[in-house]
Amino acid sequence: MFETVIGLEVHVQLNTKTKLFCSCPTSFAQHQNINTCPTCLALPGALPVVNKEAAIKAMRLGYAINANVNHTSYFDRKSYFYPDSPSAYQITQLTKAIVQKGEVFIDLEDGTTKRIAMTQAHLEADAGKNMHEGNRSKVDLNRAGTPLLEIVSDPDMRNSAEAVAYLKKLHATVRYLDISDANMQEGSFRCDVNVSIRPKGQEEFGTRVEIKNINSFRFVADAIAYEVQRQTEAYEDGVYDREVNQETRLWSVADGVTKSMRGKEEAADYRYFPDPDLRPLIVTDDMIAEAKMMPELPDAKVKRYVDELGIKKSDAFVITSNKEMAYYFEEMLEHKAVAKTAVTWLTSELLGRLKKLSISIENSPVDAPTLGTLVSKISDSTISGKGAKEILDYMMENDNRDIDALIDELGLAQVSDDGAILAIIDEILTNNSDKVEQYKGGKDKLFGFFVGQTMKASKGTANPAKVNELIKQRLS
Repeated sequence: MFETVIGLEVHVQLNTKTKLFCSCPTSFAQHQNINTCPTCLALPGALPVVNKEAAIKAMRLGYAINANVNHTSYFDRKSYFYPDSPSAYQITQLTKAIVQKGEVFIDLEDGTTKRIAMTQAHLEADAGKNMHEGNRSKVDLNRAGTPLLEIVSDPDMRNSAEAVAYLKKLHATVRYLDISDANMQEGSFRCDVNVSIRPKGQEEFGTRVEIKNINSFRFVADAIAYEVQRQTEAYEDGVYDREVNQETRLWSVADGVTKSMRGKEEAADYRYFPDPDLRPLIVTDDMIAEAKMMPELPDAKVKRYVDELGIKKSDAFVITSNKEMAYYFEEMLEHKAVAKTAVTWLTSELLGRLKKLSISIENSPVDAPTLGTLVSKISDSTISGKGAKEILDYMMENDNRDIDALIDELGLAQVSDDGAILAIIDEILTNNSDKVEQYKGGKDKLFGFFVGQTMKASKGTANPAKVNELIKQRLS
């Protein structure tokens, strides 16, 4: 039996307006090579200047994950020769990073919580982008110099589920902190996965393989599963030392396999040395105060939702997994929606409709105040749940957002008047006198029949609680 050992290096593109060491914009999808200057093109004589906002955003993550935020950190040069790096080196932090020794807690499927230690989070400049068209290659340097925060975990994860849970927790955290849009499709949140196996009980780590630049939670799980199987089979076949090398591999989505890319470089291969153009990064008291200003994070929200609002922990996890969904939920509550009812209408009714239309919560045609108002009308018995669903369906396709007007227009106002409901009940009981006798003879299940017939006769507008109460009175 083997144990899997996993560590992740997550690259988060910080959402600053300008690059890490120059004033070029970081906007996505601009015309190739337009967002460049002598500094990010590494022209002779151009000197880098550290982006203060990038440092503050890195510090904010550090405080959020209980890390050590170093008041003095250093920049180093990491040498490598690729076309997307005009300087032939990357400015990064090796000697002493701005953030060190943090922790992230993940929630597992069995209901337990696990601590994943974070080695460090360091600032570094992103490379450009290589584009290959047939037998021609082009380089776009718009991205060169964009600020990255590389978050390096300890090798604490033991399966793909833990790795994905860690990634999702980190993804949610950086989005709540608003330090990155964490758009995985655009590459602003991507990770390298380090995987090895070892016989259970062995303390020494196996040969570590790094899988580069994976930008999907599902692909991370798939890549880990394939690599574990590949290494396990090699071990069992007696060819582990020959086939499992310390190397960098790529995940092929099309083939569902990892493929060898190059031998894994060690620190000595990169020839790190202190950057002579950059002085130590010393943070000020003002920067510390600004970095500590942060919103309520997912774990705190879950605890508050459970303790103060009385909703189930599983529902709280679903709502807080997405920043926009959590803010939507809280805005519903501000418009008098009852928490437990709001959960159902957000996570089931609205999200179910949005999923069918492939629409995200932030682009929902029904905003939070409107849905909150609609849900409040159910709680105060103005309309029934069935009527509310009809209104929600209508609003998904029409611009009218006036709940009261729609209730009148669609004739969905719930009837709670005893006299009106009793008139319907008396007619139902008169027309079904045989079933009344059977009910009185012991067939209690017929009670549901009388309720159903009353609701049908009222076209769903009768208050169900009132219907149940009045039928009981009449039958007694």
